[in-house]
Amino acid sequence: MVEFVEVEEIVHTAYITSKGQLVVPAKMRRKYNIKPGTRINFIEEPDGKIVMQPITPEAIRSLRGILKPKTGEKSATGQLLGDRTEDRRREEARLAKHRPR
Repeated sequence: MVEFVEVEEIVHTAYITSKGQLVVPAKMRRKYNIKPGTRINFIEEPDGKIVMQPITPEAIRSLRGILKPKTGEKSATGQLLGDRTEDRRREEARLAKHRPR
């Protein structure tokens, strides 16, 4: 049995100016708290869609903690420091073989 899920799409239209500028419709600016100077990421998806993602303080706060290591995992910094310590130990062992006694 095939089940159809209805997706509500809201379409807003804007035009590109001769200078390549895009005006975000006022309704969307208010909804997503886009103010003058707000940075926007344009993301190209494989299916040819372009997604606009405003980088607002709210968007940044929503990402807080997503890279936090899980219980028992080393942080990325801790892992890099451990790798560097191991590299240094190997390098020193290699050099010790070639030192005169």
